[in-house]
Amino acid sequence: MTSKKRVYLAAPLFNEMELSYNKSLANKLSQYFDVFLPQEDGLLLRDLIRSGLAYEKAERMVFDADIQAMQESDILIAILNGGHIDEGVAFELGFSYATGKRCIGFKTDIRQALPSGNNPMINQSCEKIFDSEDTLFKWIIKHYNPAPTRPIK
Repeated sequence: MTSKKRVYLAAPLFNEMELSYNKSLANKLSQYFDVFLPQEDGLLLRDLIRSGLAYEKAERMVFDADIQAMQESDILIAILNGGHIDEGVAFELGFSYATGKRCIGFKTDIRQALPSGNNPMINQSCEKIFDSEDTLFKWIIKHYNPAPTRPIK
C-alpha cells in the first residue's frame, strides 16, 4: 500500500472568506493527499498572542512550525489570488521551490499586479498554474496520486 503524498496548502488566511475557502479546498484535497493547512494544522499568530505569548516568541513558533511542515511535504499548492500575492504565500512558495519541492500554483482571480501577470519569480517557481479546481484536481491526481481513495465531490 502506497502512502499518500503530503501537500502543504499555502494560502492567505486573514478573513472568514479566505479561511472558509482554504478549508473547503483542503477537504477536497484530503481525499487524495495528506494535507497540511496552516490555519488548521499549524499555529496562528493571533491565537498565540491572545494566549499571552510575547510577539517575537509567537512569530518564531509560527515560522518554525510552518518551515517544518514545508520540509515534510512533497508538494506545495500556492493560492495566488489577489492583485498582489500574499507575502506569506510568496515566501512559502520560494522556500519550497528552493528546497526541491514540487510547487503548483492556483489562481482563479483575474486581478494582477503586472500587465504580464504574476511576478516572474512566482511563475517560474510553479511547475504549473491552474485557474480552476477541476483542472487542478485532474492534473495533480493524475501526476501525483494514481490511486484515489474516493471520487471528488
